[in-house]
Amino acid sequence: MRSTCGPILKLGRGRDLVTQSVDFIFDFGSPNAYLAWKVLPDIAARHGAAVTLLPCLLGGIFKATGNQAPGVAFSGVKGKLDYEMLEMRRFIEAHGLAAFRFNPHFPVNTLLLMRGQIAAQRMGVGEAYLETMLKGMWENGLKLDDPAVFVATANGAGLDGAALLAATADPEVKGELVANTEAAVARGAFGIPTFFVGSEMFFGKERLGQVEAELAKG
Repeated sequence: MRSTCGPILKLGRGRDLVTQSVDFIFDFGSPNAYLAWKVLPDIAARHGAAVTLLPCLLGGIFKATGNQAPGVAFSGVKGKLDYEMLEMRRFIEAHGLAAFRFNPHFPVNTLLLMRGQIAAQRMGVGEAYLETMLKGMWENGLKLDDPAVFVATANGAGLDGAALLAATADPEVKGELVANTEAAVARGAFGIPTFFVGSEMFFGKERLGQVEAELAKG
């Protein structure tokens, strides 16, 4: 955890005995998921809440809901994408996230990364893997759909890159990622990042203030 007073982190669908939990539905391919993760743990910590990491495939969510990436959905709307970038810059400045860099290989196929997250959680290194791959994707501009880059990045953080890569081929790992994605859609998710506090859903990093307000209700 980031600090000794941080939230309890839950990896998967389980729960510890805490009063509240925030489910975080994410995909490494979303820059907004990276930005949200940089802020969410501190929000949870202020309310003694747990954060449950629920890795899902953004492409699968889009396919199931008919949604599209903003660059496609808003390409014909004058000024919309410019405003999206302005909002991102404001968020970055407000939260001091100057390390963020847009990945030059975008869009990166995140299937390997997302299966790796499931595998890492099963191995008990889920948060270390999350931090490592988010940094690689959105700070260091790595092409993390390349297995060699994937392994080298994991190894560089003290993780077992070869074991993680091998585990991404495990049918149970693959099945859990599919199940997570289907469950997210069933709950109402249509994009990433999505947050749930109990049955209340919040979409997008701009709703983190609402997430905190919900937690404050106790």
